[in-house]
Amino acid sequence: MTASDVLVESLIEWGVDVIFGFPGDGINGVMEALRTHQDQIRFVQVRHEEAAAFMACGYAKYTGKLGVCLATSGPGGIHLLNGLYDAKMDGQPVLAITGMQFHDLVGTYTQQDVALDRLYLDLATYNERIMGPTHVENVVDLAVRTALSYRTVSHITFPVDFQEMSLSKRQRSKRNVPHHTSHADANGAMLAAREDLDRAAEILNVGKKVAILVGRGALDARLEVEQAAEKLGAPVIKALLGKGVLPDDSPYTTGGIGLLGTKPSQEALEECDTLLMIGSSFPYIEYLPKPGDAQGVQIDMDPKRIGLRYPVEVGLVGDSRAVLRELLPRLRRKDNRSFLEKAQKGMKEWWKLMEERATRRDIPMKPQVIAHELGKRLRDDAIVSCDSGTIATWWARHIPVRGNQMHSLSGTLATMANGLPYTIAAQIAYPDRQCVGFVGDGGFSMLMADFATAVKYQLPIKIVIVKNGTLGQIKWEQMVFLGNPEFGVELQPIDFAAFAHACGGAGFTAEDPADCGRIVEEFLNVPGPAVLQAVVDPLEPPLPAKVTADQAIKFAESLARGEPNRTKIALTALSDKVRELV
Repeated sequence: MTASDVLVESLIEWGVDVIFGFPGDGINGVMEALRTHQDQIRFVQVRHEEAAAFMACGYAKYTGKLGVCLATSGPGGIHLLNGLYDAKMDGQPVLAITGMQFHDLVGTYTQQDVALDRLYLDLATYNERIMGPTHVENVVDLAVRTALSYRTVSHITFPVDFQEMSLSKRQRSKRNVPHHTSHADANGAMLAAREDLDRAAEILNVGKKVAILVGRGALDARLEVEQAAEKLGAPVIKALLGKGVLPDDSPYTTGGIGLLGTKPSQEALEECDTLLMIGSSFPYIEYLPKPGDAQGVQIDMDPKRIGLRYPVEVGLVGDSRAVLRELLPRLRRKDNRSFLEKAQKGMKEWWKLMEERATRRDIPMKPQVIAHELGKRLRDDAIVSCDSGTIATWWARHIPVRGNQMHSLSGTLATMANGLPYTIAAQIAYPDRQCVGFVGDGGFSMLMADFATAVKYQLPIKIVIVKNGTLGQIKWEQMVFLGNPEFGVELQPIDFAAFAHACGGAGFTAEDPADCGRIVEEFLNVPGPAVLQAVVDPLEPPLPAKVTADQAIKFAESLARGEPNRTKIALTALSDKVRELV
């Protein structure tokens, strides 16, 4: 048995059944061990290591299990970094395994001599270099346990000569007793203290206008969140990573918050006197109540995140579902439902406005149209992966959550290019579910070669590319936040439908809103992997729910200072605002 066999068999014992990666001579020993164990563990070959890390992150997000990625020494390990930071910042359990040069040539300027363990110091909570064959089992067990227990990234780097070494008793130190580590499950509930639960209940019971903000930490607490909302008469505002906590037809939710959010969500947070935060570290604190305007209670697994975004009076450390089950019997049902009813009335008006924007028949087609036509045709078991940019606005507002759907994107890192790899990982994890990527042309083109990965493994993923020919989010930020004309954001067009055909998949194009629904229907039902490029109006602004005076001034300044499309943009923005007011 080689050291690489020990690595692979240890992972199998931990329940790992898939590894995403790209081969290289710095991991040849590990690749051989994967070949000889391919009946127990699957190796998914990607086209770029960054995609492998994104896939590991997406796999962890959608399954709750450990995501694992593998890359060779030097450049391979470097390429993993962006996807691994995505996992770190969104709190996902991922193990990265990298190769390293011969152990006795490290630090001598040999080929691909990158000290990856040093490079990963800021990234990985557990980060270790294998020191010999008898070191492997101990390190793997601790790396996996750390990633799963703390929902973080672990990293193991493995010198290439050690990978092929046979295991021998003679190599083992006298203190390194064989098999002294364990795979025992250790998922503690970390329940909040009784006195803290009582204090939290007192604050929530006294509050007259309670708002609930949920994030990814509440994804497994749908029933408990609804029960809390019912008792407290509280609207539930969803941070992006918490989009799937409640379906959007729930009478309690007001949808998203922030630049991509809804007007009722923003108003609820502006007017509330009490805030209950559940599993969220929503970073845009300017959208939260001003300190002192509302009392706060926060539930989070991570003690250091209590009071991070808002000065709460009580922090409840623990699993959201478990803590809510302890808290709910302490809450009294509020007879006054006016705060919730106002939010519900606001949501009826909001959905009416969204429907109007999404059913326009303008050409060029509005991006809201493709999101709307896709959203109403998704299955109740769909897994939807979104990319970063203006695409996230259309996803947040026009693709409602239904049934048991799962939705995600790169929340805290907000990186581009994650949408396609997430979708591939979702389809591998759930072969029988509908897995759809909703991405922009900028983000997709960064890692588009991995569409060939879906073709290679015959994964029936469906990728919708909103093609506006520009880096839209950056363009609008240049204009609205800084008052500058757009610069450096125009994209050279690509025929993504032709690209899909060239890879061996199916390709579709939608340009006319009158025909968009039919094309989406055909696209979703075609066998195998497919791409649909939706050609949309690049001048359609992702308007915030409530435009501030500063944003309006900066927008006007950008037009006055020489924005090349100022006339069309002004007319489009004015038209949208008039439609909202009429």
